[in-house]
Amino acid sequence: MPKRSDIKKVLVIGSGPIVIGQAAEFDYAGAQACRVLKDAGVNVVLCNSNPATIMTDKALADEIYLEPLTLETIKRIIKKERPDSLLASLGGQTGLTIGCQLAKEGFLDEWGVKLIGTKVDAIDRAEDRELFKETMQKIGQPVVPSDIAYTVEECVAVANKIGYPVIIRPAFTLGGAGGGVAYNEEELRSISHNGLMLSPITQVLVEKYIYGWKEIEFEVLRDSHGNVITVCSMENFDPVGIHTGDSIVVAPALTLADKEYQMLRSASLKIITELGIEGGCNCQFALNPDSFEYSVIEVNPRV
Repeated sequence: MPKRSDIKKVLVIGSGPIVIGQAAEFDYAGAQACRVLKDAGVNVVLCNSNPATIMTDKALADEIYLEPLTLETIKRIIKKERPDSLLASLGGQTGLTIGCQLAKEGFLDEWGVKLIGTKVDAIDRAEDRELFKETMQKIGQPVVPSDIAYTVEECVAVANKIGYPVIIRPAFTLGGAGGGVAYNEEELRSISHNGLMLSPITQVLVEKYIYGWKEIEFEVLRDSHGNVITVCSMENFDPVGIHTGDSIVVAPALTLADKEYQMLRSASLKIITELGIEGGCNCQFALNPDSFEYSVIEVNPRV
């Protein structure tokens, strides 16, 4: 793609502190973004609460703010630095959430800041469980039987409809926080209550539990002209039911036959195209080890 002439000064939201037990790839991706932007002659303003990262080195950004990654902090920096663009998709879930909140509040428009990379409506279609399910059904991609709930009683009704065990997936939380597996109504009430409290929009997905299927991921990239590429495939050492963050992930996937690989790769490219994502995207699948049956688990519109 040709360089955009309308981008002169970019505020990059970093990934914050690295926590033991969590992956640190967001930090690496953000550092690479700063380097590329600087090389392109763009003025880079960085906010990151972690002083230990190479991202906050003076060689990687023109202005560096070692401050908490909160809405108030980012607003203050925008008012002071007056960037024309905000890059929020390389700071993990924290950066993505802050960018979306600023856009929806109208703050970015008010201060003349463009959200570059993936647009807010594409993020919503990937992160909002109901919109995501509708989008997958539109393009014929299979999803696990599920329904949205906003109260504990709604969760119970959904579980009774699709049958136990079920898994609770709160919307817009990092690393599956607040989620869990319920084998009966008592467990469901406890987990769903916690999940609803932790979801910023008080929304959870109640989904049929498909423990034991292979968990496969594809990292894909798309530009604003619709060109798409697959960066790599990944396979979780543990099956569906063990969260990705708690499992060993092998890249590339090693146990897939070519037909399975091409099937899921094609699905990933269809998904990123339909969502209209610009930039990196992670597509997660559950694959039945005894057949070619698969389901789309979720899509993360970030690196």
